Amino acid sequence: MSGVGFGIGQRPVNRRQQVVKSLWTGIWLVYLGAPVSDLLHGGHSTGVRILGWLGLAAFVAWYMVLVFRTGRGERNGLVLGSLGVLAAQSTLLALTLGREWLVLFVYVSIASGAALPLRMARWTIPGACTLLTAVAFAVPDGHSYLAGLLIPALLGGFAMTGVRELVRTTIALREARATVAQLAANEERLRLARDLHDLLGHSLSLITLKSELAGRMLPARPDEAAQQVADIEQVSRQALVDVREAVTGYRRPRLHGELAGARVALTEAGVTAALPGEPDLDGVPEESESALAWALREAVTNVVRHSGARRCTVELLRRQTLDGPVLELTVEDNGSGGEGTGQGNGLAGLTERLTKAGGTLEAGPLKSGFRLVARVPTAGPADVGSPA
Repeated sequence: MSGVGFGIGQRPVNRRQQVVKSLWTGIWLVYLGAPVSDLLHGGHSTGVRILGWLGLAAFVAWYMVLVFRTGRGERNGLVLGSLGVLAAQSTLLALTLGREWLVLFVYVSIASGAALPLRMARWTIPGACTLLTAVAFAVPDGHSYLAGLLIPALLGGFAMTGVRELVRTTIALREARATVAQLAANEERLRLARDLHDLLGHSLSLITLKSELAGRMLPARPDEAAQQVADIEQVSRQALVDVREAVTGYRRPRLHGELAGARVALTEAGVTAALPGEPDLDGVPEESESALAWALREAVTNVVRHSGARRCTVELLRRQTLDGPVLELTVEDNGSGGEGTGQGNGLAGLTERLTKAGGTLEAGPLKSGFRLVARVPTAGPADVGSPA
């Protein structure tokens, strides 16, 4: 699924995505039915038909190249030259083959809005419409087509300027989000480096000092040297414990962060996501929160990679059970069943994590899709059915 779908402003990364974008862009070429009908039934000679087909094919190819690059780059000189070629083709074909070919100017206007910034398109779109009007009066009975083409040319051209700005804004937001994520990762690395420095700096200095003392004491005072060695062992063990705690805290996932990551992952994969807002974690122990966060990460990973789902719903509820209040996480999709009926390695690991936190895990296929339900105990009161 992710191999076909892609977001606004993203370049196609494989042949299937290129085909999808080409089809989406080319579907509007259906309005070229008038020129095609003129070539088939207009009574033109064989030579004129061949030249007409060649001209139409060249026009479509040039148009597709321009629209395909919507919102990318600022090579406006090249774009203006390409639009000039399109306008010249439209003029030549309309003057030589008849009024049915006036529709090409609508595509010239749309390409102007799609490929040029607004400061330039606000002049080229009316220019294309002016040229359309002039050619319409020069073609026999062309003025009768003018009213039906002039408004679509104007509206379509200026509408495409909005689409172009939307694409450019989306690209900028995606780049900004990637930059923020990179900065956050760098800040976290610096935090971990500072923590490790604070934890190990003193301990390693002490170990070095005591090692030097023990070395000097060994020949004459072996008992005192042995005490120094014992101190070194104690300091090193404590340093190891501190490092493990720091790394564990660094790696422990948080539920609000996993919810934000799940939204991004599902959106990028083309899955419609329904997720709760900021979770209320009052009374939820860190171990329980971490277990739910791992469960959400594993479930979303399975949805993105294996399920082929088009929709995913995540719910976070506080419930009152016979064993006390719990926080319940439900992840449900409409895909092909996720990990199936068997317990995969991911689900087995989640079961162990949740059991260690005093929680439970239920997972299995639905009639259409897969559902995972993880529960952890909470210390606070529970409201049955109320969303967290």
